Amino acid sequence: MSQFVNAPNRHDILEQAFNLGFHRAGIAVVPPQADAGETEAVHHLQTWLNQGYQADMAWMANPKRQDIRQVLPGVRSVIAVALNYYTEHHPSEGDEGDESDDTVKISRYAWGRDYHRVLHRRLKQLSRWLEASGEGIQAKYYADTGPVQDKVWAERAGLGWIAKNGNLITRDYGSWVFLGEVLTNLPLEADRPHTDHCGTCTRCLDACPTEAIVRPTVVDANRCLAYHTIENRRDRLPDDIANTLNGWVAGCDICQDVCPWNQRFAQTTDVAEFEPYPQNLNPSGSELANLSEDDWDQRFRASALRRIKPAMWRRNSQAANKTQKTPSTTDEV
Repeated sequence: MSQFVNAPNRHDILEQAFNLGFHRAGIAVVPPQADAGETEAVHHLQTWLNQGYQADMAWMANPKRQDIRQVLPGVRSVIAVALNYYTEHHPSEGDEGDESDDTVKISRYAWGRDYHRVLHRRLKQLSRWLEASGEGIQAKYYADTGPVQDKVWAERAGLGWIAKNGNLITRDYGSWVFLGEVLTNLPLEADRPHTDHCGTCTRCLDACPTEAIVRPTVVDANRCLAYHTIENRRDRLPDDIANTLNGWVAGCDICQDVCPWNQRFAQTTDVAEFEPYPQNLNPSGSELANLSEDDWDQRFRASALRRIKPAMWRRNSQAANKTQKTPSTTDEV
């Protein structure tokens, strides 16, 4: 018998998650000792680290990421949630032959309000509700902010599957989703883990201009445009990256844009905060290449793009301006 009297059950918790606006929610059990599936995920992560595919992202080696029991001692369940962020807008590719057009591209995830803020507000409400539901119930939440393998636990909770490009794909929204999780010491009934539905498709691998997806589900950050435009803090981008930006200055959506699941099943989000800020949809490369500290502070308030510092914007945009007229790899997919 559970030690938590009158505690909410799986149905109650999922209903509350949906009431808070999450589009997908599921529950995964955390056994006292790692099972075969968790052990395999840890091995996958450690192999990735051993190969140096994390580049300069040292936080990926945090030991807690390999054992969720270290994140919340006594954890029994993970409540995984997803929030759809897709909108119908599309970035301009510029007019063919128009040399005066210097439009550059920002990844879709960052067009609107900072997703951390949007998810954290909902996750906090879910956690506080859960803790208030019974004496002794603990809850700890994250949205891409803690040492948790969020895609692994989302897959185990039935939200979707980890695709060949390393993203989590849901049947309802493709991979245009933000993930979050609530860890709790409350034992709950689990959802069925999701199965893989990529099949023999290799469009994401074939479309990546730098071959960053070295094999299915394995992405080498050292080759990834998203890593270099967002996380790489060095003064200069590697030549092989700078020469393949094709207009990308903040992230990269190529492997998601070519995915059949995204092309067929993307749905417009009902979260108004994810509607694009006008300056993020079709930004001027020349403006960003000369971005001042004050301009940066004003332009990217309440935006996930604040992670990219002014000098990085200038670096990325100057490189992109040199290569954006180069035919894109995705044109041939």
